[in-house]
Amino acid sequence: MYFCAYSLRMKLVFATNNPHKLEEVQQMLTGKVKLLSLKEINCHEEVEETSDTLEGNSKLKADYITNSYAFDCFADDTGLEVETLNGEPGVYSARYGGEPRSAEKNITKLLGQLNGAENRKAQFRTVITLNLEGKQYSFEGICKGIITKENKGEGGFGYDPVFQPEGYTKTFAELSSEEKNKISHRGLAIRKLVAFLNEYPN
Repeated sequence: MYFCAYSLRMKLVFATNNPHKLEEVQQMLTGKVKLLSLKEINCHEEVEETSDTLEGNSKLKADYITNSYAFDCFADDTGLEVETLNGEPGVYSARYGGEPRSAEKNITKLLGQLNGAENRKAQFRTVITLNLEGKQYSFEGICKGIITKENKGEGGFGYDPVFQPEGYTKTFAELSSEEKNKISHRGLAIRKLVAFLNEYPN
């Protein structure tokens, strides 16, 4: 994700090509900032996520935008970490089911891996890297829950139809975007980022 930043009334470029992520963050930043897409800054490259950690991939993306386009920016990476699978799919969440990538293939593989498993505990984790005025900052958001045994709901994206957050009887895909943003991993990480920028001296 990419981001130009000096106050909460600043323009932000979110370094992502994922329209679902962009839409979620736009909803959370309404009235505070103007969020710009990579397309709006004429960035059409796909930054390769070659790190084996979420932290590493978010840093790769943030540094690429800063170094290539001379902008302060923020970038994120997100993974689903399943306890009984030793943290898989983790950093490989988007391509867990193989190429070409699809949420359906990812979910099918995940449910197959958990077939018969009693422990279905999992967590979504988002790591944000912010490059701002020559310094780098990191923010993390975690949402704990379980993996359901079947798809439920039509909303959301990715693994949302099979992830049921703690304290809820619905999956992310069954919650409204407003409900999901209040508790989601990305929502938590973004709020930490926004709180930091609120306090950042202009």
